[in-house]
Amino acid sequence: MNKNKKWLDAFGHAFTGIRRTAARERNFRIQIIMGITAVAACIILQVDTWHFLAVVLSIFFVLAMELVNTSIEAIIDLVCKNQIHPLAKIAKDAAAGAVLLASFQAIIVALIVATSVIRRYM
Repeated sequence: MNKNKKWLDAFGHAFTGIRRTAARERNFRIQIIMGITAVAACIILQVDTWHFLAVVLSIFFVLAMELVNTSIEAIIDLVCKNQIHPLAKIAKDAAAGAVLLASFQAIIVALIVATSVIRRYM
């Protein structure tokens, strides 16, 4: 197999992971919709380039954390089956905490950008 084929396969697997997560995880779909809404609002309100970049990076950070959270949960479910192990709970809670922190960061960015937009119109 040549190098380009492996590279294309890797992209295919990555997009499959995103697609499957979107199909199975309600929170991921909600986060995608919120991200699209935030980008649309930035375009409509003509947010400056740096603020727009901060918003886009925040969106991708939250989505990436959700993908990591989903993968950790899937691995734990596979290994633990239907048994709740204390270490499995710690891992799942920590992964969910990572998503929560990323979401808080995105909210802080949104507040900073919104404040900037409001000041522009005052």
